[in-house]
Amino acid sequence: NFPDGSSCPCCINCVSHQSIDMSEMSGAQEFATLKLPGGQEHKIPVYRGTLGEDINFLDIRDLYAKTNSFTYDPGFTCTASCTSGITYVDGPKGQCLYRGYPVAELCAKCDFMEVAHLLLNGELPGKKEKKEFIDRIESEYLVHERFRDFFKVFRMNAHPMAIMVAATGSLSAYYHDNLDWSKPDDREICAMRLIAKMPTLAAMAYKSHIGEPVVYPRAGMTYAENFLHMMHATPTKAYKVNPIHARAIDKFLILHADHEQNASTSTVRIAGSSQANPFACIAAGIASLWGPAHGGANEAVIKMLNEIGSVENIPKFIDDVKNKRSGIRLMGFGHRVYKNYDPRAQYMRILCNQIFEQLEYDDPQLQVAIALERAALHDEYFKKRNLYPNVDFYSGIVLRAVGIPLEMYTVMFALGRSLGWITQWLELVSAESAMRIGRPRQLYRGPKQREVQTIASRQSGFLHFDDDETPQLGAGRQSSGTVRRISSAKAPEAPPDSYTREAPGSSQPA
Repeated sequence: NFPDGSSCPCCINCVSHQSIDMSEMSGAQEFATLKLPGGQEHKIPVYRGTLGEDINFLDIRDLYAKTNSFTYDPGFTCTASCTSGITYVDGPKGQCLYRGYPVAELCAKCDFMEVAHLLLNGELPGKKEKKEFIDRIESEYLVHERFRDFFKVFRMNAHPMAIMVAATGSLSAYYHDNLDWSKPDDREICAMRLIAKMPTLAAMAYKSHIGEPVVYPRAGMTYAENFLHMMHATPTKAYKVNPIHARAIDKFLILHADHEQNASTSTVRIAGSSQANPFACIAAGIASLWGPAHGGANEAVIKMLNEIGSVENIPKFIDDVKNKRSGIRLMGFGHRVYKNYDPRAQYMRILCNQIFEQLEYDDPQLQVAIALERAALHDEYFKKRNLYPNVDFYSGIVLRAVGIPLEMYTVMFALGRSLGWITQWLELVSAESAMRIGRPRQLYRGPKQREVQTIASRQSGFLHFDDDETPQLGAGRQSSGTVRRISSAKAPEAPPDSYTREAPGSSQPA
C-alpha cells in the first residue's frame, strides 16, 4: 500500500507495495516495492505530475530487465505512455485544460487561431503574434493544383472520412521537401501546412462526396468562415457565411482540439515513434478516429434521438437501456475518463441553446435531448454508474443546426483534433533523446511449438480449444480443401478483469 492507504491497480503479480523514504534516484522522491511470487522485490520509482498530485505514476521501464516481468493492461487504461505538457484531464473533477487554461474559458475568450497558437507554442498570442500566425496559416491554405486530380479517383458518394484518410497521407507525396522530423524548421513547416490545409481537404472531400466542383480557400476570412465558404459555395451561387454558424464551428473546433492520450492521439504518437512522416501519422489518427467508439459517437447520438422520436417515448427508452434490450444503448453518456460532467459538454450545451436562440431554430431533437438528459440525470441507475452527458451528446445537434450533414460529423471532429495531433507529434519528435519506437508486449496464449505436417496428413485446418484453453489443431475429418474462416477459431480467453471500466449501455468516447 501507498502512504495514504491506497493500493496500486496497475500491475499483475503484484502482492504488496510499500513507499520507501530514500534519496533521489532519477528524480523520484518516493519508491514503491513490488513483491513477485518467487519472493523477489523490485523498487519502483514513483512520480507525480504538476497537476493530479494524488495520482502515483510507477516507472516500470526497467521491470523486464531486472525481474523478467511485464505488466498486463489491455486498453492501456492504467498506463502512461509519455510525459506531456499539452492537455490535462482530471476525470473525477471534470477538468480539461489546454496548456493550463480551462477549455470553457478558452471558448469564451478566444478563437480557434489563438488556441492553435497556444497549443503549438505554449502561450496565447498578442495582437501582433496573432496576425503573423494567421498570415502564415493563410499562406498555406492552397493545396497543389495537381492534388485536385487526386479526388477524381473516388467514386460518387464515397464516404468523406475514407477520402480524408487517403488525402491526408498523400500530402507527403506533394510536400516531400520538408519531411525531416529531426530538423526544427521542417517540423514547423509541416505543422503549419497541416493546420492550414485540413479545412481545404475536408471541404474537398465533401465536394467530391456530393459531386460538386471544388471551391478554393479565401484569405481574409476566419478559419471557420473559410471552411464554411469552401463547403457550401458553388461557382453559380455566392455563399454568405452566417456569423452565428461560423462562431458555432469555431467553438466546436476548440472543444475538440485535443484531449490528452486518447485512441487516435496515441495512434499518432506510436506511428510517429517509427519516424514516419507527420502526414502519414495524422492519416493514421484519422483512421483511428473513424471508429464509432471514438469519433463517430456524435453521429450515433443523432441516430439515437431519431429512433426515440419524441419526448413521450423517453420513459420506454430508459427502461430498455436499463434492461439491456438488444441494440438499445444510451449514446452520448459516460466517458472512459470523466466520472463527472464532461466540462466540454457543459459548454456545448450552453452553446447549443445560444445557437438555437440566435438562429430562431426549432429542432424537435433538442427537446428530446434535453428531456433525455434530465431523465437520465435523475435516474439512480445512471447516477450510480456516473453516466453524465459527454461532449458528443449536444455537438451533433449543433452541427445539424448550422448545416453540417451527418456524414461530415466525424470529419469535423478530425478537423479540430488535427491541431492536437500535430502538437502531440511535435512534442514527441522534439524530445529526441526520449523518443523510442512504440513496441507493446503481449500475453501469449496461442498454441505451443509444434511440427509442420505434410498436407496429406493434416487434419481440418482450423483451431479449437480444449478444456485447458490451449489451442489445438482441429480434430475433425481430413481436410477436403474447404476454406475455414478465421472467425471459426475461438479467441484465447483473457485473464479475468476484476475492475469494471465501462458501464453497460453507455457510449465511451475517447
